[in-house]
Amino acid sequence: MELFLDLHRGNGAPLRRRLERELRTAVQQGRLLPGVVLPSTRSLAAQLRVSRGVVVEAYAQLVAEGYLTARQGAGTAVAQSAMAVGPASRDPAPALTVAVRYDFRYGVPDLSAFPRAAWLAAGARSLRVLPDADLGYGDVRGAIELRQALAAYLGRVRGVVADPARLFISGGTRQGLGLVWRVLRDAGVRRVAVEEPGWPAQHETARDAGLQVVPVAVDGRGLIVDDLPALGVGAVALTPAHQCPTGAVLAPERRAALLDWARRDDAILVEDDYDAEYRYDRDPVGALQGMAPDRVVYAGSASKTLAPALRIGWLLVPAQLVEAAVTRRMSADRGESVPAQLALADLISRGELDRHLRRTRRRYRARRDALVSAVGQHLPGARVEGIAAGLHAVLRLSGGTDECAVVRSAQQRGVALDGLATFCQLPGSSPPALVLGYGNVSEPAIARGVAEVAEACRSAAGLRASAPR
Repeated sequence: MELFLDLHRGNGAPLRRRLERELRTAVQQGRLLPGVVLPSTRSLAAQLRVSRGVVVEAYAQLVAEGYLTARQGAGTAVAQSAMAVGPASRDPAPALTVAVRYDFRYGVPDLSAFPRAAWLAAGARSLRVLPDADLGYGDVRGAIELRQALAAYLGRVRGVVADPARLFISGGTRQGLGLVWRVLRDAGVRRVAVEEPGWPAQHETARDAGLQVVPVAVDGRGLIVDDLPALGVGAVALTPAHQCPTGAVLAPERRAALLDWARRDDAILVEDDYDAEYRYDRDPVGALQGMAPDRVVYAGSASKTLAPALRIGWLLVPAQLVEAAVTRRMSADRGESVPAQLALADLISRGELDRHLRRTRRRYRARRDALVSAVGQHLPGARVEGIAAGLHAVLRLSGGTDECAVVRSAQQRGVALDGLATFCQLPGSSPPALVLGYGNVSEPAIARGVAEVAEACRSAAGLRASAPR
């Protein structure tokens, strides 16, 4: 193994010091990553044309400083706790990372539950009958087999009006939103409303498409529709089934008012059917699209139901936007992996997706119950908000809590989570809260992790109390 090290810099210093400096800098700048195994002392000495003793002493010093680790039979490697400090850092010591013990980041399903055997069987079946011609460039909307399967599935379980000709397969919801915004911009839309707080991709993709983004507040009944007429927007992005992140459901009277406004102002609604598959104490609500197919772009993905790594999403667009969406898609790319689309189509058609959802619903409900119980035990001053649905919950903190300090303190304890401020465009627009994803955390780990969050809250409160006034 070779290393690029320049021992000519600082010729006045002893060779050992120069070697220490070069290795230390390589770790600090991220050129040598955690876990990388270094050459043996004999090999590196030969590469650098120095005595082996110089390398032995340099390695020993950096092991003592925590940059390297050395184990008998395993050689010398960059320590897992060492990471780049970046060029702007004034601290010559490496930043130390804390291993994530409890991962409460939102939006991640139980990755161990992915139906590997069913997916492999579906892929094998679909490839065996795939004509050679279908391995070429196909329809930019996606494989017709998946579009037909999705149209039937979405009509059955979500109440949408789904014509396969109006379905587009995307590389996830974010990519789909990027396409939608560009199509709408071509159609003359210049301003778009997004939820506040809301999924960051809503406003990020809209801004990337050159649109002006206007935040609209949400409350316990979803998007505040009465605020829309004064905003002069041509489109609204929202998550009506399970608002991201607050967990609210758009109230029936607001659904009706929203559709009335869209028809009256000739506006388009972009519905992200976020977490619609997971309801634990109530019947599911139908999609907005089924009430107004000519006014709603419907977006969904397999990221929560199966796994984010599949990178399969879909868009169901109104008839008047299909031609423009095809043109835009052709100018961007030629679509997603056909074998993956065919595997998902087979999974849906054979009922495997329905069976998978029934299994995971039971698992996620138990995990949400474990989260609520742990919060009641360890954080009696906080409350869980949002309906019993989806893969995350909002933990509202007591007034005056420093949300950022809690998040930092939790990270130092090995707990990964998001503060509600991450979802806000306007600083201070929401009271302090944490967004806790429980989909990929076992029930025992949820209890232990919430106990650590409670400690983080107490630590942040202590720092606040001791701060000079």
